[in-house]
Amino acid sequence: MNGLLRFRVLGDSLAAGVGCTRVEETLGERLAAVLRAEGHAVDLGVHAVSGARSTGLDAQVRAAVRAGVDVALIVIGANDLTSFTPPAVGARLLHDAVAGLRRAGAQVVVATAPDLGVVSHVPPAYRAFVSQASGLYARAQADAVVGAGGVVAAVGAEVSARFAGEPALFSADRFHPSAAGYAVIADALAPSVRAAAHRWAA
Repeated sequence: MNGLLRFRVLGDSLAAGVGCTRVEETLGERLAAVLRAEGHAVDLGVHAVSGARSTGLDAQVRAAVRAGVDVALIVIGANDLTSFTPPAVGARLLHDAVAGLRRAGAQVVVATAPDLGVVSHVPPAYRAFVSQASGLYARAQADAVVGAGGVVAAVGAEVSARFAGEPALFSADRFHPSAAGYAVIADALAPSVRAAAHRWAA
């Protein structure tokens, strides 16, 4: 391998691991373990902030670049949706964040906005509308990520369907994932993160 892989996790409460009871259950730790199993020596740094919106990514990117970054995972969008951030605005901010990390030499993987229509707090009559809005936002993000040279992780309909059908994947607040929910998300993210590490090592 090519030495120490500096893996940085940026974004919101999902990236920070809200809902977990142990640090080992968080996305960063789970994915760092995946990379170590691939033979990489990993230095994990989590710059994510609970409650962050895309407006907060610039500060996180600057912190990651100062620390040194080889592979970055960004998980963002849920708080943009709940605060009614226009898709074009959030997408532009995400584009700039990915571009900044790419200029620093990092491979960048992004998990776009989740389908908030599966959250139990959403009244049944509004779930289809919320799911549609989530999808529109995620597609705008995806276009921005690709345009900036990043990769969009395939966390889509199958994961949303599991969360919709398995209440145990949510933590006690019924919004953030439980440890089991984070395991599902990490499994979906792992192929893209592994591929990014392979590109870095090459």
